[in-house]
Amino acid sequence: MKVTLTFDNGPTAAVTHQVLDTLAAHGVQSTFFLVGENLRDPANRAAAGRAAGDGHWIGNHTLTHSVQLGDSPDAGTARREIGEAQRLIGELATPGRLFRPYGRGGIQDRLLLSRAGLARLRRDKHTCVLWNSVPHDWDDPDGWVDTCLADVATRDWSLVVLHDLATGAMDHLPRFLEGLAGAGADVVQDFPPDCVPIRDGRVLRSLEHLVAD
Repeated sequence: MKVTLTFDNGPTAAVTHQVLDTLAAHGVQSTFFLVGENLRDPANRAAAGRAAGDGHWIGNHTLTHSVQLGDSPDAGTARREIGEAQRLIGELATPGRLFRPYGRGGIQDRLLLSRAGLARLRRDKHTCVLWNSVPHDWDDPDGWVDTCLADVATRDWSLVVLHDLATGAMDHLPRFLEGLAGAGADVVQDFPPDCVPIRDGRVLRSLEHLVAD
């Protein structure tokens, strides 16, 4: 059983540092998908810089995390939410240009991407990273660990979405990592292929179920 850990919606300086301390203590490498506008705060940017320096990958999780691309299909939205966020991430981006769309609670449907958004991802050679395990740590900060451990046991390779936000959920991250170790999970940094429909701008499989008409 493989498990890949990713953290969305940060950086939130204090919580991101807490997560980084925990990951370092357990020898785990992950990916942080950042909300671009958060990087305008110097403390948040410093936390993201530490994450990159610690060997974690840094990806783009839109500029504002407030609009799904499929809800606003014009090219201006794609340029702002993808392009401006990438500009703010700048040299922190590793490896390449990783992008995770805003899924409004982890839903993968035709609101996830727009035609303009897809064109932008292809033009700028982004790698689009989705997910297959969302334990809702943001709205179940005390119960998500058991939910997630049960879920990852149902598949060979899980890509888990967690959040480095000030909800208290990350206080339980050590227990989650201990649970993974106890279950014999191999925690890896790579992404399962079925969660990467676009790599370096190349579309690898049909996206019709994810792109607004």
